[in-house]
Amino acid sequence: MLDELKHIPIADYDYPLPDNRIARYPLAQRDQSKLLSLRRDTIGEHHFSDLPALLPQDAMLVFNDTKVIHARLLFQKATGAVIEVFCLEPYQLSLSEAFEQREHCPWVCMVGNNKRWREGDLCGHCMVGDTPCTLTATRRDAEGHAWVVDFHWTGGYSFAEVIENAGVIPLPPYLGRDAEESDATRYQTVYAHHEGSVAAPTAGLHFTPEVFADLEARGIATEYLTLHVGAGTFKPVSTDTIGEHKMHVEKIFVTEENLQHIVTHAGHPLIAVGTTSVRTLESLYWFGVQLQEQPSLESMHVSQWDPYELNDHGLDYVNAYANVLQWMRRQGITTLHGETQLMIAPGYRYRVINGLVTNFHQPKSTLLLLVSALIGDRWRDCYSYALDHDFRFLSYGDSCFFMP
Repeated sequence: MLDELKHIPIADYDYPLPDNRIARYPLAQRDQSKLLSLRRDTIGEHHFSDLPALLPQDAMLVFNDTKVIHARLLFQKATGAVIEVFCLEPYQLSLSEAFEQREHCPWVCMVGNNKRWREGDLCGHCMVGDTPCTLTATRRDAEGHAWVVDFHWTGGYSFAEVIENAGVIPLPPYLGRDAEESDATRYQTVYAHHEGSVAAPTAGLHFTPEVFADLEARGIATEYLTLHVGAGTFKPVSTDTIGEHKMHVEKIFVTEENLQHIVTHAGHPLIAVGTTSVRTLESLYWFGVQLQEQPSLESMHVSQWDPYELNDHGLDYVNAYANVLQWMRRQGITTLHGETQLMIAPGYRYRVINGLVTNFHQPKSTLLLLVSALIGDRWRDCYSYALDHDFRFLSYGDSCFFMP
């Protein structure tokens, strides 16, 4: 199966996306975006505010409560050259440790216009509250296709405070514009909590307090996990076949309480809000499978092809999650910090989720592969319908609800 999957041509997951169908800005009201539904093989068209009424009454929605950081830092050299430093992840520190630093912090970064920055420091200024702060960047070592950059700053502020004020929200490049003041709010979900992403879990951008109130009134359960979205999430596959594509690594944070709540909902529909929530839930299953054979594992790392190579021992997700909970107790931890490179592609059998709320994704993207694994070739019908009926696409666009 794995060999066949690796030879899937990514050209099979292409579709024509006119530039004018990409939503450059969000709608004024989040929950008034359009919602395409595919339920029991029937396509429907709604407003997003209708979602609670479309869900099974005993369903649980699982959200990703990550928060986008102001990861894009712009420095101007004396020559006038603008150097963009895009913070990807802390170097040899955890996110919490990095954000708590008060003088110095190294990060793995992508550097734009890097040929203009061969030596010397970059220097920038910002205000933290009413106090000026000077931020200095020193390029150190190459780290794959990125660089390790040392940041130093004045004022004794936490790095979280510095980057919040010195940086800007990193909008996806396909929006074709710089971030504006409104993006600081609109490119976050209303439930964003844990800082660490460089891209938003965009399916959640449509939710409002009113939608949550409707969910509660209808008895729909909710749960919140954390996966910090990396820069590679929305990157189209550039290789001819999916087997040549290397998945990015993303960080997962899940509590014992999260897992217990999800397990108590077994037997009822579990619906993921966003592809990052899908990858979190399914990755946790595969970690439970790993623990079935190797209960003494020291940490969680789910590799790209694990689902296609591991023996799942016939485990359902309740038993797989039970393995994870037992492992956490042996480790003496209440929050699991893990990593995943999971690729979900056609041929994958979902072990945890029954449905998905998501946006319309780029052609030839791993996100479109994930959708196809859930609804098969009906993705073509759904996307054709959306193109024919004036739906808006990508991060600030409209949404889908798939319940096959």
